[in-house]
Amino acid sequence: MNKLKRIPKFKNEDEERQFWLTHDSTEYVDYSKLKKASFPNLKLTSKPITIRLPQVLIDRIKVKAHQMDIPYQSLIKQSLFQSFSIISS
Repeated sequence: MNKLKRIPKFKNEDEERQFWLTHDSTEYVDYSKLKKASFPNLKLTSKPITIRLPQVLIDRIKVKAHQMDIPYQSLIKQSLFQSFSIISS
């Protein structure tokens, strides 16, 4: 096996992201030595909420989500995320 290259130090996540988009990780990491990891104490990064919506709106969302082949809750989250991304820009 060839000697692995050293992973460079990055100034920020954007620089690291760009690096890995343009480089093959197999030149830097020996994947045959990976070990399975478990993180049993991770906490959810999302918080469940209750929101009341008209039934007709929920039905329309479900139809649209079905057309997109995604769960309707995911479609709602995507829509909210996009709306607030626009607002905060």
